Amino acid sequence: MDVKAIRELFPILNQEVNGHPLVYLDSAATSQKPLPVIEALDEYYRQYNSNVHRGVHTLGTKATDGYEGAREKVRKFINASSTEEIIFTRGTTTSINTVAVSYGRANVHEGDEIVITYMEHHSNIIPWQQLAKQTGATLKYIPLQEDGTISLDDVRNTVTPKTKIVSMMHVSNVLGTINPIKEVTKIAHENGAIMVVDGAQSTPHMKVDVQDLDCDFYTFSGHKMCAPTGIGILYGKKHLLEQMEPVEFGGEMIDFVGLYESTWKELPWKFEGGTPIIAGAIGLGAAIDFLEEIGLEAIKEHEHRLAAYALEKMSTIDGITIYGPKEADKRAGLVTFNIADVHPHDVATVLDTEGIAVRAGHHCAQPLMKWLNVSATARASFYLYNSEEDIDKLVEALIKTKEYFSDVF
Repeated sequence: MDVKAIRELFPILNQEVNGHPLVYLDSAATSQKPLPVIEALDEYYRQYNSNVHRGVHTLGTKATDGYEGAREKVRKFINASSTEEIIFTRGTTTSINTVAVSYGRANVHEGDEIVITYMEHHSNIIPWQQLAKQTGATLKYIPLQEDGTISLDDVRNTVTPKTKIVSMMHVSNVLGTINPIKEVTKIAHENGAIMVVDGAQSTPHMKVDVQDLDCDFYTFSGHKMCAPTGIGILYGKKHLLEQMEPVEFGGEMIDFVGLYESTWKELPWKFEGGTPIIAGAIGLGAAIDFLEEIGLEAIKEHEHRLAAYALEKMSTIDGITIYGPKEADKRAGLVTFNIADVHPHDVATVLDTEGIAVRAGHHCAQPLMKWLNVSATARASFYLYNSEEDIDKLVEALIKTKEYFSDVF
């Protein structure tokens, strides 16, 4: 990968922060946007801004073609069998909530089980907590190994014939752990449960094939994969989506409306009530074109190299604790860490004075923080526009941070 050429396509990276060239290491929170995506949004708003589906005029037709064309791009991107299985949503959180409310309330009952892990993002915990409270089901957690991975034996011991839903993140936004989704899905199906996957941290960084994984639902957000904010995807197997009721009601999702009864459009539109996220979908389509031109395998290999390099360099810093698998091939392109006696918020603040953007806090994963026995951590996350030079600057700044706080205290 020609990282230098790729960086030139991201205007935001060509700036100084606090007198230093920006080093952006927070792509796990949100990625930056390349010119092709920015230009696609600009073209839509300048040249054919219009509502979709109902208009027969030229602008409406072009907007509909762009919106539905993006759906086909998503279908191919994750290898879904039909565009009927691709629902546009506001993001991963909305997608998971849709499954929990629509599928969950109809199929989970008192005495049933819902199974997740300790590493989940809050958006893959709270919907299941609420569903368990509303139905009388039991929420169970698959334990973690010492290195932050899961054991398939523990999965088999946790998932039972009472389990109705297993939900798990493909890649941990804290540990970087890459979970064995295909194998877990098989165990879920053997017990009569469905498999829901949080793909927010995997889809931008590796090739995803939902048919090969055989998961029942797969969710992800556009803003972590070079697309605009406010657009995401719920993939669901067609036969399951057909059985489910919409969760939002209004325009666009209806077939016929009477005074006391109404009927719904066919898939996928019955889940897309109201004016949809047209510009976001078109931007997502442009982001998919951009990522596929570079190649998901090339991006994955690049990030693995960066993760290995970061683990090697950061491990030389005295007093640093790195969380998650120690082997780069078991993790995605992020490193979460703490420096002894320095709060992660202070670490992030000092790094910012050096122009380095990292994330600090609980990363919407408080149960995992408790499991790690910490209140917060710092996280550096990498993407296709990062380089070894960025990591060198990070390491140099971390050493300065450690020395600064050593002198202060």
